[in-house]
Amino acid sequence: MSLEVEGLAVEIGGRRVVDGVSFAVPDGARVGLIGESGSGKSLTALAVLGLLPDGATATGSVRWDGRELIGLPDRELARLRGDEIGMVFQEPQTALNPIRSVGRQIAESARIHRGVSRAEGRRLAVEEARRVRLPDPESIVRRYPHQLSGGQRQRVAIAMALACRPRLLIADEPTTALDVTIQAEILELLLGLVSDEGMSLAFITHDLAVLSQVATHGVVLERGRVVEDGPVAQLLRNPRSTVTQGLLRDAKATLWRPGGHPDDTHDRCEGGGG
Repeated sequence: MSLEVEGLAVEIGGRRVVDGVSFAVPDGARVGLIGESGSGKSLTALAVLGLLPDGATATGSVRWDGRELIGLPDRELARLRGDEIGMVFQEPQTALNPIRSVGRQIAESARIHRGVSRAEGRRLAVEEARRVRLPDPESIVRRYPHQLSGGQRQRVAIAMALACRPRLLIADEPTTALDVTIQAEILELLLGLVSDEGMSLAFITHDLAVLSQVATHGVVLERGRVVEDGPVAQLLRNPRSTVTQGLLRDAKATLWRPGGHPDDTHDRCEGGGG
């Protein structure tokens, strides 16, 4: 299966905030959408899943395995979400129900899409909690979101997104709200799970250093438009747009460390990490 986006436009209150965006995520590929705040990358992801806010409209074409999603009834889109396409949001607190145990939330997708029983759902929740490396999974699935740390909540959100083994995972800045150490752990976990399951990945970020670790192809957005796209190695070595050049400067500053060199990101991309 593959995702193909062509000429996607999103309007809110008569203002076009995504303007003619096109890209593809082939089966098994890892593609990054990158841009500064307000570039339209998150709205693009929400449009793909039919989750735009009230008052927003999408035109153009979004095809999943050749099937057009723009204009598809929400009931049919809901069948795809979680089952064939999973999503991890930037702030897990917005994706988690504060009054339901995390175990019930992990199992919910499988209960909806696969018809598993309540008992099977409890067993699945523990298995998925273990798979995302949550401590003491038998106990933690009985807890509520407010009883977990930020990193643990994000692991729960990943478990929820992957419970039905979707073919495509859309991850919208999933580590931005976390400290650097936890961020690295979550990225490692996410990449391992994507690789193990053979999933496609659409990763949204404002950080070119992060993109170099998770994606092989990058699509750069500015003010709702694609200004550059190509292999991540090319974006790192020969950025053409001023936006990409600025993102590269920020990435080098992030990666600078004693005994190292910011251009190590180039090697990371061409080595096993990109």
